[in-house]
Amino acid sequence: MNIMIIGGSGFIGRALITRLLEEGHTISVLSRRPQSVHLPVSVAVHPWDGHHGTPWANLLAEMDAVVNLAGANLGVGRWTQQRKMEFLTSRVVSGKAVVEAFALAPRKPRLLVQASAIGYYGSCGDEVITEASPPGQDFLAQLCVQWEASTQPVEAWGVRRVLLRTGIVLDRESLVLKRLLLPFRLGVGGPLGSGRQWMPWIHMADQIGAMLFLLHNEQATGPFNLTAPNPVPNAVFGRTLARVLRRPYWLPVPAFVLRWVLGEMSTLVLDGQRALPQRLLNLGYRFVFEDLEAALRDLLTR
Repeated sequence: MNIMIIGGSGFIGRALITRLLEEGHTISVLSRRPQSVHLPVSVAVHPWDGHHGTPWANLLAEMDAVVNLAGANLGVGRWTQQRKMEFLTSRVVSGKAVVEAFALAPRKPRLLVQASAIGYYGSCGDEVITEASPPGQDFLAQLCVQWEASTQPVEAWGVRRVLLRTGIVLDRESLVLKRLLLPFRLGVGGPLGSGRQWMPWIHMADQIGAMLFLLHNEQATGPFNLTAPNPVPNAVFGRTLARVLRRPYWLPVPAFVLRWVLGEMSTLVLDGQRALPQRLLNLGYRFVFEDLEAALRDLLTR
Protein backbone atom coordinates (compact mmCIF):
# COMPACT_ATOMS: atom_id res chain seq x y z
CA MET A 1 0.00 0.00 0.00
CA ASN A 2 0.92 3.65 -0.37
CA ILE A 3 0.62 5.12 3.11
CA MET A 4 0.93 8.73 4.26
CA ILE A 5 1.94 9.33 7.89
CA ILE A 6 1.37 12.73 9.47
CA GLY A 7 3.60 13.22 12.50
CA GLY A 8 5.82 10.32 11.49
CA SER A 9 8.97 11.62 13.18
CA GLY A 10 7.80 10.81 16.74
CA PHE A 11 8.88 7.61 18.48
CA ILE A 12 5.64 5.77 17.61
CA GLY A 13 5.77 7.08 14.05
CA ARG A 14 9.37 5.93 13.56
CA ALA A 15 8.60 2.47 14.92
CA LEU A 16 5.54 2.21 12.67
CA ILE A 17 7.53 3.27 9.60
CA THR A 18 10.14 0.59 10.28
CA ARG A 19 7.50 -2.15 10.37
CA LEU A 20 5.63 -0.84 7.33
CA LEU A 21 8.83 -0.75 5.29
CA GLU A 22 9.57 -4.33 6.37
CA GLU A 23 6.15 -5.28 4.98
CA GLY A 24 6.99 -3.64 1.65
CA HIS A 25 4.72 -0.60 1.82
CA THR A 26 5.59 2.77 0.26
CA ILE A 27 5.70 5.52 2.89
CA SER A 28 5.30 9.29 2.65
CA VAL A 29 5.56 11.60 5.66
CA LEU A 30 4.21 15.10 6.23
CA SER A 31 6.39 17.18 8.55
CA ARG A 32 6.49 20.79 9.71
CA ARG A 33 10.29 20.52 9.89
CA PRO A 34 11.26 18.30 6.96
CA GLN A 35 14.93 19.34 7.05
CA SER A 36 15.34 17.97 10.59
CA VAL A 37 13.55 14.65 10.04
CA HIS A 38 15.86 11.63 10.02
CA LEU A 39 14.08 8.73 8.36
CA PRO A 40 15.12 5.97 5.92
CA VAL A 41 16.00 7.33 2.48
CA SER A 42 13.12 5.40 0.91
CA VAL A 43 10.61 7.54 2.85
CA ALA A 44 9.41 10.63 0.98
CA VAL A 45 9.17 13.62 3.33
CA HIS A 46 6.88 16.51 2.37
CA PRO A 47 6.47 19.87 4.16
CA TRP A 48 3.21 21.10 5.66
CA ASP A 49 2.23 23.85 8.08
CA GLY A 50 -0.24 21.91 10.22
CA HIS A 51 -3.06 24.28 9.29
CA HIS A 52 -3.91 23.79 5.61
CA GLY A 53 -4.69 20.79 3.43
CA THR A 54 -4.71 22.48 0.04
CA PRO A 55 -0.93 22.32 -0.71
CA TRP A 56 -0.78 18.52 -0.39
CA ALA A 57 -4.29 17.42 -1.36
CA ASN A 58 -3.09 16.03 -4.68
CA LEU A 59 -0.69 13.73 -2.84
CA LEU A 60 -3.69 11.96 -1.31
CA ALA A 61 -4.80 10.77 -4.73
CA GLU A 62 -1.79 8.43 -4.67
CA MET A 63 -2.47 7.08 -1.16
CA ASP A 64 -4.38 4.05 0.05
CA ALA A 65 -4.27 5.04 3.72
CA VAL A 66 -3.43 7.99 5.97
CA VAL A 67 -2.17 7.68 9.55
CA ASN A 68 -2.59 10.93 11.49
CA LEU A 69 -0.27 11.01 14.53
CA ALA A 70 0.08 14.81 14.68
CA GLY A 71 0.04 16.41 18.12
CA ALA A 72 2.35 18.26 20.51
CA ASN A 73 3.81 16.05 23.26
CA LEU A 74 1.58 16.22 26.36
CA GLY A 75 4.45 15.18 28.63
CA VAL A 76 6.76 18.10 27.84
CA GLY A 77 6.42 21.42 29.67
CA ARG A 78 3.88 22.70 32.20
CA TRP A 79 0.30 22.99 31.02
CA THR A 80 0.06 26.75 30.78
CA GLN A 81 -2.82 28.28 28.85
CA GLN A 82 -0.44 28.85 25.94
CA ARG A 83 0.71 25.22 26.06
CA LYS A 84 -2.89 23.98 26.20
CA MET A 85 -3.66 26.01 23.11
CA GLU A 86 -0.70 24.37 21.38
CA PHE A 87 -2.08 20.93 22.32
CA LEU A 88 -5.43 21.90 20.85
CA THR A 89 -4.08 23.51 17.69
CA SER A 90 -1.63 20.72 16.91
CA ARG A 91 -4.44 18.18 17.09
CA VAL A 92 -7.75 19.79 16.17
CA VAL A 93 -6.57 22.32 13.59
CA SER A 94 -4.33 19.75 11.94
CA GLY A 95 -7.25 17.30 11.90
CA LYS A 96 -9.38 19.85 10.09
CA ALA A 97 -6.52 20.31 7.60
CA VAL A 98 -6.64 16.57 6.95
CA VAL A 99 -10.37 16.84 6.22
CA GLU A 100 -9.69 19.76 3.87
CA ALA A 101 -7.14 17.68 1.97
CA PHE A 102 -9.56 14.74 1.70
CA ALA A 103 -12.26 17.07 0.40
CA LEU A 104 -9.98 18.36 -2.37
CA ALA A 105 -8.32 15.07 -3.30
CA PRO A 106 -9.53 13.81 -6.72
CA ARG A 107 -9.19 10.24 -5.40
CA LYS A 108 -9.60 9.67 -1.68
CA PRO A 109 -7.67 7.15 0.44
CA ARG A 110 -9.95 4.42 1.70
CA LEU A 111 -8.65 4.50 5.29
CA LEU A 112 -7.79 7.12 7.92
CA VAL A 113 -6.14 5.97 11.16
CA GLN A 114 -6.58 8.76 13.71
CA ALA A 115 -4.51 9.00 16.89
CA SER A 116 -6.18 9.66 20.23
CA ALA A 117 -5.40 8.78 23.87
CA ILE A 118 -6.76 6.70 26.72
CA GLY A 119 -7.19 9.99 28.58
CA TYR A 120 -10.45 10.23 26.58
CA TYR A 121 -12.20 8.58 29.55
CA GLY A 122 -10.90 10.91 32.26
CA SER A 123 -10.17 9.66 35.79
CA CYS A 124 -12.29 6.55 36.36
CA GLY A 125 -11.18 5.08 39.68
CA ASP A 126 -11.60 1.28 39.74
CA GLU A 127 -14.30 1.23 37.05
CA VAL A 128 -13.51 -1.13 34.17
CA ILE A 129 -13.35 0.91 30.96
CA THR A 130 -14.08 -0.31 27.44
CA GLU A 131 -14.61 1.55 24.18
CA ALA A 132 -18.31 1.82 25.07
CA SER A 133 -17.53 3.96 28.14
CA PRO A 134 -18.36 7.69 27.94
CA PRO A 135 -15.74 10.46 27.80
CA GLY A 136 -14.55 12.29 30.89
CA GLN A 137 -14.98 15.98 31.59
CA ASP A 138 -11.43 17.12 32.42
CA PHE A 139 -9.14 19.03 30.06
CA LEU A 140 -7.39 15.96 28.62
CA ALA A 141 -10.64 14.06 28.08
CA GLN A 142 -12.28 16.97 26.28
CA LEU A 143 -9.12 17.50 24.22
CA CYS A 144 -9.41 13.87 23.08
CA VAL A 145 -13.10 14.34 22.24
CA GLN A 146 -12.28 17.30 19.99
CA TRP A 147 -9.22 15.52 18.59
CA GLU A 148 -11.27 12.54 17.48
CA ALA A 149 -14.11 14.69 16.13
CA SER A 150 -11.75 16.80 14.02
CA THR A 151 -11.46 14.14 11.29
CA GLN A 152 -14.97 12.64 11.57
CA PRO A 153 -16.23 14.34 8.36
CA VAL A 154 -14.13 12.01 6.15
CA GLU A 155 -16.60 9.23 6.93
CA ALA A 156 -19.14 10.99 4.69
CA TRP A 157 -16.96 10.01 1.70
CA GLY A 158 -17.01 6.32 2.66
CA VAL A 159 -13.57 6.44 4.30
CA ARG A 160 -12.98 3.77 6.95
CA ARG A 161 -11.85 5.63 10.08
CA VAL A 162 -10.05 3.98 13.00
CA LEU A 163 -9.45 5.79 16.32
CA LEU A 164 -6.45 4.79 18.45
CA ARG A 165 -6.99 5.48 22.16
CA THR A 166 -3.41 4.76 23.18
CA GLY A 167 -2.30 4.12 26.75
CA ILE A 168 1.17 4.37 28.32
CA VAL A 169 3.54 3.06 25.64
CA LEU A 170 6.48 1.15 27.11
CA ASP A 171 9.57 1.38 24.93
CA ARG A 172 13.27 2.10 25.41
CA GLU A 173 12.69 5.49 23.75
CA SER A 174 9.55 6.29 25.74
CA LEU A 175 9.84 9.52 27.73
CA VAL A 176 7.35 8.18 30.27
CA LEU A 177 9.36 5.01 30.93
CA LYS A 178 12.62 6.96 31.17
CA ARG A 179 11.08 9.23 33.82
CA LEU A 180 9.73 6.27 35.77
CA LEU A 181 13.09 4.51 35.63
CA LEU A 182 15.22 7.32 37.05
CA PRO A 183 14.19 7.18 40.74
CA PHE A 184 14.35 3.37 40.75
CA ARG A 185 17.86 3.35 39.33
CA LEU A 186 18.81 5.85 42.03
CA GLY A 187 17.39 3.50 44.66
CA VAL A 188 14.52 5.77 45.70
CA GLY A 189 11.63 4.31 43.72
CA GLY A 190 8.17 4.07 45.22
CA PRO A 191 4.45 4.67 44.59
CA LEU A 192 3.25 7.92 43.04
CA GLY A 193 0.47 9.51 45.02
CA SER A 194 -1.84 6.87 46.49
CA GLY A 195 -0.41 4.16 44.23
CA ARG A 196 -3.98 2.98 43.59
CA GLN A 197 -4.44 4.75 40.24
CA TRP A 198 -4.57 2.34 37.31
CA MET A 199 -1.89 2.36 34.60
CA PRO A 200 -3.19 1.31 31.17
CA TRP A 201 0.18 0.26 29.66
CA ILE A 202 1.11 -1.30 26.31
CA HIS A 203 4.44 -2.60 24.99
CA MET A 204 5.62 -0.93 21.79
CA ALA A 205 5.55 -4.30 20.01
CA ASP A 206 1.79 -4.45 20.61
CA GLN A 207 1.26 -0.75 19.92
CA ILE A 208 2.66 -1.26 16.43
CA GLY A 209 1.25 -4.76 16.07
CA ALA A 210 -2.25 -3.51 16.86
CA MET A 211 -1.89 -0.57 14.48
CA LEU A 212 -0.90 -2.91 11.65
CA PHE A 213 -3.72 -5.30 12.57
CA LEU A 214 -6.27 -2.48 12.35
CA LEU A 215 -4.70 -1.13 9.17
CA HIS A 216 -5.22 -4.44 7.39
CA ASN A 217 -8.54 -5.53 8.94
CA GLU A 218 -11.38 -4.20 6.81
CA GLN A 219 -13.83 -4.87 9.66
CA ALA A 220 -12.03 -2.45 11.97
CA THR A 221 -13.72 0.91 12.34
CA GLY A 222 -14.32 3.35 15.20
CA PRO A 223 -12.48 3.55 18.55
CA PHE A 224 -10.00 0.99 19.88
CA ASN A 225 -8.25 1.02 23.25
CA LEU A 226 -4.56 0.35 22.59
CA THR A 227 -3.73 -1.00 26.03
CA ALA A 228 -2.61 -4.41 27.28
CA PRO A 229 -5.40 -6.68 28.62
CA ASN A 230 -3.95 -6.50 32.14
CA PRO A 231 -3.71 -2.91 33.44
CA VAL A 232 -2.20 -2.60 36.91
CA PRO A 233 -2.32 -0.05 39.75
CA ASN A 234 0.66 2.26 40.02
CA ALA A 235 1.91 0.47 43.16
CA VAL A 236 1.95 -2.89 41.34
CA PHE A 237 3.71 -1.28 38.38
CA GLY A 238 6.36 0.16 40.71
CA ARG A 239 6.95 -3.09 42.59
CA THR A 240 7.26 -4.97 39.31
CA LEU A 241 9.70 -2.41 37.94
CA ALA A 242 11.78 -2.60 41.14
CA ARG A 243 11.89 -6.39 40.90
CA VAL A 244 13.02 -6.33 37.28
CA LEU A 245 15.72 -3.74 38.04
CA ARG A 246 16.65 -5.39 41.36
CA ARG A 247 16.22 -2.09 43.13
CA PRO A 248 14.40 -1.16 46.35
CA TYR A 249 10.79 0.01 46.35
CA TRP A 250 10.07 2.18 49.35
CA LEU A 251 9.92 5.95 48.93
CA PRO A 252 6.43 7.26 48.07
CA VAL A 253 6.00 10.58 46.29
CA PRO A 254 2.95 12.38 47.77
CA ALA A 255 0.32 13.62 45.34
CA PHE A 256 0.68 17.22 46.53
CA VAL A 257 4.38 17.18 45.62
CA LEU A 258 3.63 15.99 42.10
CA ARG A 259 0.92 18.63 41.72
CA TRP A 260 3.34 21.30 42.94
CA VAL A 261 6.15 20.20 40.59
CA LEU A 262 4.09 19.31 37.52
CA GLY A 263 0.97 21.43 37.88
CA GLU A 264 -2.02 20.20 35.91
CA MET A 265 0.24 17.81 33.98
CA SER A 266 0.30 15.68 37.16
CA THR A 267 -3.02 14.25 35.96
CA LEU A 268 -0.96 12.04 33.63
CA VAL A 269 0.48 10.16 36.63
CA LEU A 270 -2.12 10.68 39.38
CA ASP A 271 -5.25 9.83 37.40
CA GLY A 272 -5.74 6.58 35.58
CA GLN A 273 -8.03 4.28 33.67
CA ARG A 274 -8.64 0.57 34.20
CA ALA A 275 -8.98 0.27 30.44
CA LEU A 276 -9.38 -2.96 28.50
CA PRO A 277 -8.78 -3.44 24.74
CA GLN A 278 -12.18 -5.09 24.35
CA ARG A 279 -12.75 -4.38 20.66
CA LEU A 280 -9.20 -5.43 19.71
CA LEU A 281 -9.69 -8.75 21.51
CA ASN A 282 -13.12 -9.24 19.92
CA LEU A 283 -11.56 -8.84 16.46
CA GLY A 284 -8.95 -11.47 17.30
CA TYR A 285 -5.76 -9.51 17.95
CA ARG A 286 -3.26 -11.59 19.95
CA PHE A 287 -1.02 -9.60 22.27
CA VAL A 288 2.69 -10.34 22.35
CA PHE A 289 2.96 -8.96 25.90
CA GLU A 290 -0.06 -9.39 28.18
CA ASP A 291 2.03 -9.57 31.36
CA LEU A 292 3.74 -6.43 32.71
CA GLU A 293 6.81 -8.16 34.11
CA ALA A 294 7.49 -9.93 30.81
CA ALA A 295 7.14 -6.61 28.98
CA LEU A 296 9.54 -4.81 31.32
CA ARG A 297 12.09 -7.63 31.22
CA ASP A 298 12.00 -7.55 27.43
CA LEU A 299 12.76 -3.82 27.41
CA LEU A 300 15.17 -3.54 30.34
CA THR A 301 17.17 -6.76 30.51
CA ARG A 302 17.96 -7.53 26.87
